[in-house]
Amino acid sequence: MPVGYVYDPICLDHDTGDHPESSRRLSAVMAQLGQTGLLGRLVAIPTESATIRDLSRVHSPALIEQIRCLAESGGGYLDWDTPISMRSYEAALHAAGGAIAATRAVLGGEVGGAIALVRPPGHHATSTRAMGFCLFNNVAIASAWALSFKPALRVAIVDFDVHHGNGTMEAFREDPRVLYVSLHQYPFYPGTGHWREKGDGDGDGTCVNIPLPAQTGDSGYRQAFCRLVEPAVRRFRPDVILVSAGYDAHWADPYAWMLLSLSGYRQMADSLVKLAHELCGGGLVFALEGGYDLTVLAHGVATTLSAMLNLPYDDPMGPAREPEPCIESLLGQIARWHGLE
Repeated sequence: MPVGYVYDPICLDHDTGDHPESSRRLSAVMAQLGQTGLLGRLVAIPTESATIRDLSRVHSPALIEQIRCLAESGGGYLDWDTPISMRSYEAALHAAGGAIAATRAVLGGEVGGAIALVRPPGHHATSTRAMGFCLFNNVAIASAWALSFKPALRVAIVDFDVHHGNGTMEAFREDPRVLYVSLHQYPFYPGTGHWREKGDGDGDGTCVNIPLPAQTGDSGYRQAFCRLVEPAVRRFRPDVILVSAGYDAHWADPYAWMLLSLSGYRQMADSLVKLAHELCGGGLVFALEGGYDLTVLAHGVATTLSAMLNLPYDDPMGPAREPEPCIESLLGQIARWHGLE
C-alpha cells in the first residue's frame, strides 16, 4: 500500500514571527523531502478544513470562538507562549482537518499509512485552553472523528514529543476506546504526565505515561518501547495507530535536554510501523508536533517517512556524546503499575 501525506501552504500563514514555532519549520521539512526525493514517493492526500462539529468533539465553543475572534481582530497572544495572527484560525482549521484527512485516507484503505505535515501543533490544547504553541488538538480531533465514523473503533495514540500531551490525555482519559501512550521528559512543561496518571472511570489504565529523566537517549527510548510501548499497544489491539510526532527530544534541540539521535527516531518509527502491520493492517498516521532545530526536524520527518517506505536513511548528525541515566527501575515501576510484566 502507498504512503500518503497531507500538506497545505495555508499552514505557513500562522505567522508567529521569530517565535520558535514558526513557518520556517514546515518549510524546512518540505524542502528536505523534495531534495531527498521522498516527496515523489508519496501520495498527496487532498487537504480539508475541519468543521466546527469536528472541533467541538474535543474543544468547547468558547475556546473555538476565542481563537476565531482574536485572529479576526488582528491577532495577539492566547497565553504567554501561544501567539496568533490574522490567518491563524484558518491555518489551525486546516491543521486539524489535515489530521482528519490523513486518518480518513488510512481508514478508507486509500493508503497504508500517512503523515500530516501541519502546524500549528496540537497536543497541549485542552477542551477549554489553547497553550504551549497549540491552538486546536489535531491528533485528538482526528481520533474523535474516527470514533464518530466507527464508534466501535479502538484507537491507540503514541506521543513521542518531548513534552507531555496534556490536552490529548485530558480528551480521552475516561474513554476505554482510546489508548494514550506518552514518552516525555519529566519534570518539564506542562508539568503533567506522572506515571501514576493512568486514566479515570471506564478509561482507567488506558493512559500509559512514561516520564523520562533528562538526558535519556536512544538506549532509554529503546528500552521504553520494548518494555512498555509495544506490550501496551499489543494488549490494547487497536484498529489504527495515531502518532503525535515531535522531534524535540533530539540532542541538538535548543529547548529540551534529551539525547535522542535521528537513529533513535528511526528505531521508534520502525517499531510503530511493525506494530501497525501486526495489529491493524498497517493503519498508521503521524501528525507533526514539536521540534525546533530545523535540521533535526527536516531529517527527523524524512527518517520517519523512510521507515514507512522501508527505505534506508543515514543519520547525518550522529549520536549524542553524553552518558544516559539508568531508567530500569523506573520502567519496572511503570510496568508493574500497568500489569505489563
